[in-house]
Amino acid sequence: MVGEGLVGSLANKGGNTTGISILATELNGKRQDILIELLPEVRHMAMLADATIADGERLTALQARARASGVDIDILSIARPDDLQPALEQAKAHGAAAVNILASPLLFANRQKIFAAAAALKLATMYQWIDGIREGAFAAYGPGLEETFRQRARQAAKILRGVKAAELPVEQPTAVKLGINLKLAREIGLAVPASMLQRADEVVE
Repeated sequence: MVGEGLVGSLANKGGNTTGISILATELNGKRQDILIELLPEVRHMAMLADATIADGERLTALQARARASGVDIDILSIARPDDLQPALEQAKAHGAAAVNILASPLLFANRQKIFAAAAALKLATMYQWIDGIREGAFAAYGPGLEETFRQRARQAAKILRGVKAAELPVEQPTAVKLGINLKLAREIGLAVPASMLQRADEVVE
């Protein structure tokens, strides 16, 4: 919201709107780092990006960040749901063992399709919402949908009581959590380091 000029700062100085920052794109790199930690033996991964919003410089920066850890990253850029299956199959054919699903409304809407297709190909997936591990993702790092909706409801209630949007700060998640789907890991033949399981806030057994 700051980058697009909707507000002057998260404190909402100089803006006439408010909202909730879910740290979607800000955490893409951190999710990639965690995925690399979860799979220390893997040297080839992919990132699934929405072609309609993808920032080439950011994608290149993520590739460089992974390369510094000894991991090569393929960019899978898709523009419509029908592109998902071929993209994941391409990643598998090129030797990728895991996919970082970058934050995107398109990928969010098709998340369960992505999880199922990736699992069938034995590709580990990293997702932006902690809820993802209960829907079929291998791992997730981010806020929870339920708490985010509660924050939104609290903001709406204040505005309905007469508080001006410009007087409300842009909120951020109250918690960012790490989740691991250990059940899926076993099914697709992955071993998760014990240290990562100890760090996890939520584990699907």
